[in-house]
Amino acid sequence: MKFKIVTLLVFGLIASIQAQEKKWTLQECVNYALENNISIQQQKLGNTLIEEDITVAKGNLYPSLNASASQNYNFGSFIDINGGRISRDSRSNSFGLNTGVTIFNGFRNKNNLLQAKKSLEAAGFDLEETKNNIMLLVVNSYLNVLLSKENLKIAEDQVAISKSQVEKTKNLVELGSKPKATLLEAEASLATNMEQLVSSQNTLDLALLNLAQLLQLSHKGFDVEDVQLNINSASLVYNDTDAIYNKALVTLPEIKSAQIAIENAGLSVDIAKAGLYPSLTFGAGLGTSYQHNQGQKDVRIILDPVTGVPIEVPNGFGKQLEDNLGYNFGFSLNIPIFNKFQVKSGIAKAKINKKRAELQLLDKQIKLRESIEKAYADARAALNQYISAEKSLKAQEESFKNAQESFNAGVMTSFDFDQVRNRYVNAQASMANAKYNFVFRTKLLEYYYGIPVVVN
Repeated sequence: MKFKIVTLLVFGLIASIQAQEKKWTLQECVNYALENNISIQQQKLGNTLIEEDITVAKGNLYPSLNASASQNYNFGSFIDINGGRISRDSRSNSFGLNTGVTIFNGFRNKNNLLQAKKSLEAAGFDLEETKNNIMLLVVNSYLNVLLSKENLKIAEDQVAISKSQVEKTKNLVELGSKPKATLLEAEASLATNMEQLVSSQNTLDLALLNLAQLLQLSHKGFDVEDVQLNINSASLVYNDTDAIYNKALVTLPEIKSAQIAIENAGLSVDIAKAGLYPSLTFGAGLGTSYQHNQGQKDVRIILDPVTGVPIEVPNGFGKQLEDNLGYNFGFSLNIPIFNKFQVKSGIAKAKINKKRAELQLLDKQIKLRESIEKAYADARAALNQYISAEKSLKAQEESFKNAQESFNAGVMTSFDFDQVRNRYVNAQASMANAKYNFVFRTKLLEYYYGIPVVVN
């Protein structure tokens, strides 16, 4: 038993370590979010409910069939099954089977079925929209983590440089080549860089926490796979917002959902108009009964066909059910003449709702164009920022190399060297921000153009 417990603990510890060492890829993050996000799960359940609405709508096209049975006890005076009044205690049974079907009701049942199917189709597009939004959030959060990691790497490099600077300065001070103030300046620069390192680590921790919470995972041990984004020739693939907008109109699920909403509203108008038409139904049934007088035999008196003398014959349960079996069928026609303006008002409301659905589609189209134009402007600005940051980084990198050589040769002060290095660090940070901002803006334009955010 002790061996089993120790074994389980060891396996549990190994699993825990493996979980902490796991680094999530972008594809894994997206897949996990799509499978486990609560909003997505709720929408899936909503779609299942709509599927049941379709089942109900289909059922309205079929005949109904119902059986009935009863057991009654009678005491005192009552009317028996033959129509005569008797004064004795008895018990009785009745059985029935009934069916009915709607032959015509202004196509209400047909339109209800079409509307339920359209609602399911619209719900599918709504679910797809939610998934796309989740994917965009995950991609943005993932890129924020990568950006934070890159900024942390920059901060670590600067700490390493500062430490090296402190060691070299300390040697020069000990040799008398540099005053002690130079060493104090180097140590102050190291302290500043250490503070920046702590700040960068905190930013990375918050970015990982945000992504973990988005995935509804524990942040303990959570990490993502390092990805190096190399943009060799940054440019905008799409330079025409009209082309992107026209593509988005036929690909985005939110637009398709709004279009289906108009079709559904039109069906609601037809359903409301069904109240103006006559309705015709067909019904049929069969029934039988059995009655027994308490304390007496199940017999009845008939005249002997030969002698004409009254005689008793058995009249048990089966005999009564057979003798009392009856059938019925018939049609029912209902013609609306005046219904307190309810149908007229229902039609008017349905038409108003259709107009509202049309305006909602127009509003979504206008907002979509605005979003695309803003996304395009942001992407162009991000591209310009990236190109500018790339040039600045190259210039600052060369300047930093020269400054480092001058400082090591003792011809540049620590203060002047820090000024050059700070400009280089700022250029590195600007470059990283511009790179990840451009990648996300490009992803957003691809989404509008109908390209999947992440290929499954």
